[in-house]
Amino acid sequence: MQEFDRWTLNTIRYDDALMSWLEERRYDWMPLAVSALEKLLSGQSVIIVTDEEREWFGDYILSSINRPHKNRPLLPFYRLKDLYPYIDRIKKAEDVDILYDMLSLSFKDDYFFWYIGKSESPRCQIAKRKDDSFLWIMDEEMQNSFYLKSFDDLLDLKLFQLFRLFDKSIDAAMFGEVEIKL
Repeated sequence: MQEFDRWTLNTIRYDDALMSWLEERRYDWMPLAVSALEKLLSGQSVIIVTDEEREWFGDYILSSINRPHKNRPLLPFYRLKDLYPYIDRIKKAEDVDILYDMLSLSFKDDYFFWYIGKSESPRCQIAKRKDDSFLWIMDEEMQNSFYLKSFDDLLDLKLFQLFRLFDKSIDAAMFGEVEIKL
C-alpha cells in the first residue's frame, strides 16, 4: 500500500488529463482531500454546495460520482439545493440554524459540506460555518481551503481535473491502494 503523497504525485504526473499546476499545488490539496476521504469512508454524507455561477459543476459531480461503470459502492453525495430548494432565501444566522437543524435530523450529524465557489456568496457562509467542510474557494485565500482564481481562463478545466483527482482518490482509498493518513 502506497502513501497518499506518493500516489497523488504519480497520479498527477502520469494521468494524461492532469496538468503540472496540480503537482505544484499538491501540498495544498492533500490535507483537504485526506480529511474529506476519511469522512466519506467513515460513512459521512457529502452535501455539495456551489455558488450560483458553478451550479453546473455541482450537477456534473452528482451525475458523475455514482456512474454504474465505476464498480464501487454507491456513495452518499447530495446537493443542498435539492435538499432545500430555498437556499438563496437564507440570509440570517437564524435561517442557517434552522437549516442545520434539518440536516442534523436527516443525517444525524454524519455529513460535511463540499463547497465550490466564491467566498462572498451567501451559500458559502452555510458551508464555512461547519468546521470540517471541504472548501474550494475562489478569490480569497482562507485557512483549510483550496484556493482558485475565478478569473483564471482555465478554471473550468481545473475544476474538472480536481474532481478527476478526487474521484480517483476515492477509488484508491476505498480499494486499499493508498494509506490516506498524512
